Amino acid sequence: MAKKDVRSSDLYEAILMLETVEECKNFFDDLCTVSELRAMEQRYEVAKLLYDGMIYNDILERTGASSATISRVNRSLQYGADGYQIVFERRKKK
Repeated sequence: MAKKDVRSSDLYEAILMLETVEECKNFFDDLCTVSELRAMEQRYEVAKLLYDGMIYNDILERTGASSATISRVNRSLQYGADGYQIVFERRKKK
């Protein structure tokens, strides 16, 4: 049996309504705690570095992320829903 997606689309639709980086920052500042934002920003940075071919030890040194975080992000890059790849490919085109 396929897993049913029970998540609401409201949050994601709200994010798509934001037009500038400043609006996005303001929205996420209201939505998340400082530690949640730092964790997401760190995971995104780790994903970019992994995508660019950097090795774990260099990423750990550069970002301060734990090896568990780096490994988790790497699994998402390899076996996830391709969300990172979509963003990275679109950024390349810009």
